Amino acid sequence: MLAVSLRPGPSLAAFPASARRSPVPFLLFPARLHHRPLLLSATAEGTGAPAGQGDASASPVDEALLPQFTADWEAARAGKDQRRIFTLPVLRANSGGLIVRFNSLQGFVPNPLLSPVHWCKDPKKPIQDITKDLVGTSISVKVAEVNEEERKLVFSEKDASWSTYSSQIKIGDIYDGIVGSVFPYGAFVHLRFPDGLYHLTGLVHISEVSWDLVQDVQDFLNEGDAVKVIVVNIDTAKSRIALSIRQLEEDPLLETLDKVIPLEADQSPDRMMSPSEVELLPGLDGICNELLQEDGITDVQFGRQASEKRVVSQDLELWLSNAPAKDNKFTLLARAGRQVQEVYLTTSLDQEGIKKAVQRVLGRVP
Repeated sequence: MLAVSLRPGPSLAAFPASARRSPVPFLLFPARLHHRPLLLSATAEGTGAPAGQGDASASPVDEALLPQFTADWEAARAGKDQRRIFTLPVLRANSGGLIVRFNSLQGFVPNPLLSPVHWCKDPKKPIQDITKDLVGTSISVKVAEVNEEERKLVFSEKDASWSTYSSQIKIGDIYDGIVGSVFPYGAFVHLRFPDGLYHLTGLVHISEVSWDLVQDVQDFLNEGDAVKVIVVNIDTAKSRIALSIRQLEEDPLLETLDKVIPLEADQSPDRMMSPSEVELLPGLDGICNELLQEDGITDVQFGRQASEKRVVSQDLELWLSNAPAKDNKFTLLARAGRQVQEVYLTTSLDQEGIKKAVQRVLGRVP
């Protein structure tokens, strides 16, 4: 089913900064707890984590180690610039995340920047218990922030996972997933890969949750729910994946047209109607006139009308039916609120060409 809507589609540019238990795609940096740089510890564990994330107190600096510290800060900056992946040992865990060793320095991995692979092993388990189990292991990370003056060295396991696994994802791929954080605009879903682990997270926008009108995402999805999703967009520049649940379900509109409108003996489902015979949805007449200005579209006519049992959208939407074309005639399905209207296009365009033509028209119509 190809669809074009008058309202904006799922946006990938509004991922929030919220520190929920389940990892979500945003960057959270440890707060600076001192107004002056912290002293580096000369212990065997090294340094680099602000107070409250590493040791409870900072020890005096061993000047003999300063050249090593300087070299390691430079190595961290170079690693960030080169987008290198490091495998680092986990030294400790606290309520905010993990402390890892980077040569002579200590770095911090905030809970929201951990890979979903950990949380998805047991979604009901508190994140603090999960991170405690990681102490003594090693994790793959990328450098997220380097600030030598403030002694802040932040790593992201999620960025490393994206670099490793994003090339395996394609638009149209279907995944089993686990719902992580749920927000008013949508839900983040962790994707299960062929190895059985959950390496990446995508967003199911509120408009892609269900064919029903969704006013509260939590009426449909809750943290820990198992779902099946399809990839509808990939933003490699921002490391974001857009997902859909409803596009894996049959459009209930087609069933509505077949069952809500009983056909009489002398009535054909392809019967054309003039504008005077139907009360068009607001704005539809102008859109159809604009469609006639598009190259390859030679005629626009109206078919059956229906009233749906449920409100799918309050906005006017146009959907290109996946029903096969007859005599170069394609069917558009227009709906707003509970009203449904068939629109027939006579055109030499294929389905993709029609979709682009409709998108151009919608971009011109206020």
